[in-house]
Amino acid sequence: MIDQFLIGLGVVLQPNILMYAFIGVFIGQLIGVLPGIGAITAISLLLPVTFYLDATTSMIMLAGIYYGSQYGGSIASILLNLPGTPSSVVTCLEGYPLAQNHRAGLALFVAAFSSFVGGMVGVAILVLAAIPMTIIALRFGAPEYAMLVILGLLAASLIGTGSQIRSFAMVVLGIALGLVGADATTGYFRFVAMPELADGISLVSLAMGLFGVSEIIRNASYRSPPGPALSIKMRDVIPTRAEARSLGFPILRGSAIGSFFGALPGTGAAIASFMAYAMERRVSRTPNKFGTGHLPGLAAPESANNAAAQTGFIPTLTLGIPGDAVMALIIGALILNGIIPGPRLMVDQPDLFWGVIASFFVGNIILLMINIPLIRFWVLLLRIPYQKLYPVIIVMICVGVYSHRTSVTDVMLTLAFGVLGYLMKNYRFEPAPVLLGFVLGPLLEDNFRRTMLLYSGDFTIFLTRPISAVLVACSTLLILFAIWSSIAVRRKPDRSPT
Repeated sequence: MIDQFLIGLGVVLQPNILMYAFIGVFIGQLIGVLPGIGAITAISLLLPVTFYLDATTSMIMLAGIYYGSQYGGSIASILLNLPGTPSSVVTCLEGYPLAQNHRAGLALFVAAFSSFVGGMVGVAILVLAAIPMTIIALRFGAPEYAMLVILGLLAASLIGTGSQIRSFAMVVLGIALGLVGADATTGYFRFVAMPELADGISLVSLAMGLFGVSEIIRNASYRSPPGPALSIKMRDVIPTRAEARSLGFPILRGSAIGSFFGALPGTGAAIASFMAYAMERRVSRTPNKFGTGHLPGLAAPESANNAAAQTGFIPTLTLGIPGDAVMALIIGALILNGIIPGPRLMVDQPDLFWGVIASFFVGNIILLMINIPLIRFWVLLLRIPYQKLYPVIIVMICVGVYSHRTSVTDVMLTLAFGVLGYLMKNYRFEPAPVLLGFVLGPLLEDNFRRTMLLYSGDFTIFLTRPISAVLVACSTLLILFAIWSSIAVRRKPDRSPT
């Protein structure tokens, strides 16, 4: 593993690839600073750029955008109480009170250092788990892949902060959108209302519409708040010796929790940060300090979301199964470059596989080096009104979508998906499960159909093969847990005042 990692390190340290790694993490941090945009929107907008780069370079850049946004998301949370990314929501609880107490520099330093440690722990676990996961994945056949996809879709629907029924409905919608076009086996057209849809709906159109255009429509009527008038000095950034001692165990606990939840399908960095904060508050000897600017409550979720951002690539690269919507976009970028992610990726594309993993190590060091010196720059950037950025973003979206398949229909579909995404968010339907269903739906169909053909329609094959049976059991337990938790919530007495 060490030898392979060093080979990947040699790939990423090439000057041209190192430049794109820097560009990726810088853009990611920039996008993370801007509240409400997030890595999904940034990667969606930059998918067309990957057509002009080789697969290794484009993957390193897109991955840098993802974990770079985790760093940047904490900046707006601390300075403006506006989470730049969903995983930075918890950061507002402790970071913003620190900024109000004139300790914004200290909060930004703790967030950056915690993010760095969490990211490095995630990289170490990713390196150690890559080969064992690939060995297990090589034993996967069509039944195992079908059940793994079902488990991922159920996890995306049933594990989360929103309504389970709404999430499940969005997954089904994504699967239906993924079925549009010619059947890969029979050649029959399905849900094709116009000839331009014979090749199916473009992933670029769907992603840019749901996450790019919809955010512009949603935020166009709001005026961005004025940036904070802060004077940050370096002597106010470094924590005291007692404060530094109090951060060790929270950072390690957050890194462990983030590494675990990041590798699970359907969870991701947002849930990892919430779980780390809840755990830290439970084990703390002074829980009354949480919510008032308590440094351990800031360090734990920051280390968790960055560790989760790294380990989220474990099922993506080794199994070809995305854990969240961002990983679905990463898989889409690989497919657009003619590479099929899965257990053969390490064997067929070792430079890409280990180069991407090694880029996490290099990228986290770059982020630590640029994060603190650029604090003043981020504060100035937050003072730019959003309204001045919208026309530029819309033009970029239209050019990017059209350059994918040179289709005006794709541009119109992007605008339609933008309106759909805006309506979904207004009525509390999350768009991320739609993207997961869109990517995983065709994979489920292909493997289920292959299973039925190979085993003469025998459904018991899912229970007689050991790995498939374990996945069936996990899916069943997940459904039972969701039912039990729903019943428990309904039976919980209402203690609100009457």
